[in-house]
Amino acid sequence: MTVLLDDLGAPVPLAGPARRVVSLVPSLTEALAATCPDRLVGATDWCTHPADLDVTRVRGTKNPDLAAVADLGPDLAVANKEENRELDVRRLRERGVAVWVTDIETVPQALASMRRLFADALGVAEPGWLRAATAAWSGPVPTPHTRAVVPIWRDPWMVVGRPTFTADLLARLGYDVVDGGGDGRYPGAEVGDLDDPERADVVLLPDEPYEFTAQDGPEAFTRVPTRLVSGRLLTWYGPALVDSRISLDRD
Repeated sequence: MTVLLDDLGAPVPLAGPARRVVSLVPSLTEALAATCPDRLVGATDWCTHPADLDVTRVRGTKNPDLAAVADLGPDLAVANKEENRELDVRRLRERGVAVWVTDIETVPQALASMRRLFADALGVAEPGWLRAATAAWSGPVPTPHTRAVVPIWRDPWMVVGRPTFTADLLARLGYDVVDGGGDGRYPGAEVGDLDDPERADVVLLPDEPYEFTAQDGPEAFTRVPTRLVSGRLLTWYGPALVDSRISLDRD
C-alpha cells in the first residue's frame, strides 16, 4: 500500500495506480477522459465534456450520491477544494473510498496539480494536451491592457474576485479583473458599481455557472460593453486550457 498526499496534504492510500476513478469535478472529468478514458467509471451530472461521455452519473458536485460512488468500487475519487464540499470528501473517506482533492487558484497550480495526479496516482505518462497547455501558458504575466468585470451570478450579482483560477488565467491574457470593491473570492456587487467606464472596460458574461445569454445579462449594462464568453474556457482546467489560450487570446 502506497500512501500519497493530495494537494491539501491529506493522505491518499492506494494499492497501486488507480484503475477505477470517479470524478466529482467537470474539469478533471474532461482531463481523465482525454488521457485515460478506460479508467473513468463515474462522473457528476455537470460533467459535460466530452459530449459522448458514457459513465455512471453520481448526481452533482455539491450533492453527490455517495452510496452510488462507493458502489462503483473506485480505487480513487477525485475532487476539488472549491467545487466539492469537505463534508462529502470526509464521508467518502469514511466509506473507505480514497479521495484526491485538488487545490487550484492559478494556471501554474492547475498544470502542476494535474501532472502530479497523472504521474503519482494514476501512473500514466504526461498527456500531449498537458504538454501543449504547459507550453501555451509558459510566458510571463503581461502588463494589463483591459479591465474586466466577470459576473458569475445575478439576483444577487456576484463576480470573480481574487485569488481565483479565473482571475489568474485572465491576468495571463492581459485582463485585470474588477470586483466592484467587494470582499472575498466571489464577492457580491451592485450593478451600478460594475457598470462604470471609470472602473471597467468590458463585462465578460460566461455561460456558467449562471447561464448568461444575449437576452439575459447584457441588458443590465448600459455604460460598459459586454461580451458573451464560454464559461468552460474561463473556469475549467484540463484540456480546456489549450482551447482557452487560443480562443480568448484571439478575442
